Amino acid sequence: MPDTLSATLSALADPTRRAILARLAKGEATVNEIAKPFDISLPAVSRHLKVMEAAGLISRGREAQWRPCRLETRTLKAVDDWLARYRRFWTKSFDKMDAYLAELKAKEKGK
Repeated sequence: MPDTLSATLSALADPTRRAILARLAKGEATVNEIAKPFDISLPAVSRHLKVMEAAGLISRGREAQWRPCRLETRTLKAVDDWLARYRRFWTKSFDKMDAYLAELKAKEKGK
């Protein structure tokens, strides 16, 4: 079984790919539309898209001669689910720290 989380996180590590995802969050787009704001070649954009497609972050359709790309949220949901465990840990840790700081302030006022 392939390690999909590692492939997804690896794909998300690149800022250009994250910018492409942000664009696709607004709706599907062609490769030319995706490439427009970037100062890189169309083949470079296509390579980024292939990595993202392999990681399950995007899919490409076929409409006549167009191949629109669209965001696949299922993969991002899996990353969010994985992160949720750590989010709960940090929330509990910050809550404990807040309680400790409140206790210190109360002791300081009592002196």
